Amino acid sequence: MKVLIIGDSCEDHYIYCSSERFCPDAPVPVLNPVKKIKSMGMAGNVADNIRSLGAEVDILSNIEKIKKIRYVHERTNHMFIRIDEGEDKINRCLFGNIDWNQYDAIIISDYCKGFLVEEDIDYISKQHPLTFLDTKKQLGSFADNITFIKINDIEYNKTKLSITPILEEKLIITLGSKGATYKENTYIVDEVDVRDTSGAGDTFLAGLAYGYIKTKDIDIAIKLANDCASQVVQKKGTAKINKNKLKYEI
Repeated sequence: MKVLIIGDSCEDHYIYCSSERFCPDAPVPVLNPVKKIKSMGMAGNVADNIRSLGAEVDILSNIEKIKKIRYVHERTNHMFIRIDEGEDKINRCLFGNIDWNQYDAIIISDYCKGFLVEEDIDYISKQHPLTFLDTKKQLGSFADNITFIKINDIEYNKTKLSITPILEEKLIITLGSKGATYKENTYIVDEVDVRDTSGAGDTFLAGLAYGYIKTKDIDIAIKLANDCASQVVQKKGTAKINKNKLKYEI
């Protein structure tokens, strides 16, 4: 199995801190960094997770660095602050000479940072018969040729009045702890102890694409995607799937 992932990537920096006192000159905690972890986020996180499942991956993403720096309490996992850098310096995607036929699917992970515009998504969707889309853009006709569109319930509620019947048929709506819906079906998840939801949507997208490529059954793919997302939210930071610990096997 080989996939191409196209979209915005970032570096996720987690600076885990202890905190035992407040600053004497401002009502804020004094942080003492004790551990630093760096991982790939956004499209890079999708790539890492689908690799964890066993796929071969190529990624077309921004060279310019976006950094998301989080200061987090080590014991409680409470985030004190997040600092984002580099989002104003992203150049638009250059496709070059891509052999689209070598891939089993194309995954578009569009965080709307400037790497992809609507015309790019439309173009990509016409190059391959199996495409998956996760975008922060308001959905429109540029996504008409996408095979499956992953969207969370908050994003869906913001844009549902503009969603056409063509797009509605493609939507897989994630509901957090309530699972996901597709057409008339709801896919529930087991209750788990949630520690960190960072990157859960990326993980769901990776599991969805992997499951569908392997089985060509969207019901099985959504169940696997739910399982993958449920696993990583129990871990700190932008976590990766452990294939050997998944409850749902394909």
